[in-house]
Amino acid sequence: MKKLFVAFAIFLGLGVGVFAQSKSGYHISQSFPIKSNGGYDYITVDSLSERLYVSHGRQVNIINKTNGDSIGYIPTGKDVHGIALVHALGKGYITNGGANSVLVFDLRTNQILGHVPAGEFADGILYDDFSKKIISCNGKSKNLTVIDPATDKVVATIQLTGWPETATSDGKGRIYVNNAEKSEINVIDAKTFKIVANWPIAPAKGPSGLTIDRATMRLFAGCDNKLLAVVDARTGKLITTLPIGDGCDAVGFDVKWKTVYSSNGESGTLTIVKELGADKYSVENLKTEIGARTLAVDQKTHKIYLPTAKFKPATKESFRPPVVPGTFKVLVVSK
Repeated sequence: MKKLFVAFAIFLGLGVGVFAQSKSGYHISQSFPIKSNGGYDYITVDSLSERLYVSHGRQVNIINKTNGDSIGYIPTGKDVHGIALVHALGKGYITNGGANSVLVFDLRTNQILGHVPAGEFADGILYDDFSKKIISCNGKSKNLTVIDPATDKVVATIQLTGWPETATSDGKGRIYVNNAEKSEINVIDAKTFKIVANWPIAPAKGPSGLTIDRATMRLFAGCDNKLLAVVDARTGKLITTLPIGDGCDAVGFDVKWKTVYSSNGESGTLTIVKELGADKYSVENLKTEIGARTLAVDQKTHKIYLPTAKFKPATKESFRPPVVPGTFKVLVVSK
């Protein structure tokens, strides 16, 4: 994903227009060290098994989500970003940004099955359960690659007007994509794979993380300027904006608990947004660690997983501050 973070960023707190913070009991319950080197991006939890898939450098580490034990790894050869799972076919998909491709692997054996060409800098990835297709968000080429996992062939390429960060689906025929460059949400018809709407989300800017509550049809887009945009997924109307931490790079949703989570790497916080009713929300923040900018929510255990590390000083040549070798880990947040 696109975010940079500053090690000494300070979260300035909540604004007006939301309910007061509450002591809900969220806390960091575990920390799983991963002893390999390199940067990191997305993390994916398998709610149907004990597996947690963690992007790390040029591989995906697979660890036990309960105790952190290593289960295996998948070498990718290039920088790894997102991981999507297709249980019905027993396959997983990994975006390789530098290789401009999507790697296919066997969920049971972790064996690499092949590579599918994608756009430039393949980054965020989604399995749309309506169209039964894999969607790769390609930042540099500003497009989406649509892959049929039944054949592992590209069936469509969707050109956007700006770089896509991540995508989500309503499960009913619409795919939503954060267009970070234009500060809007692009809406894709999941039958024709054509753009059917472009929804601006001002005053929110630079959306990165995106998730949806399919019951209320609300989209939640985590943005650069410390705002969570709440958007009606049927009409595109901006319902409200809520304050979050700095450096949000992922947003997750717990379906049963009706709770949205924003991981904020620059401020080192997890913003917890509880849906209280019809467009009413409570907001609180849990201190995590600087760099914990992405997350995954386990729909079965309701735990939240956030990768992070310690960092060397940033250089002009580095996209992000380099990770100190041996410090990478996954934080586990429980309630």
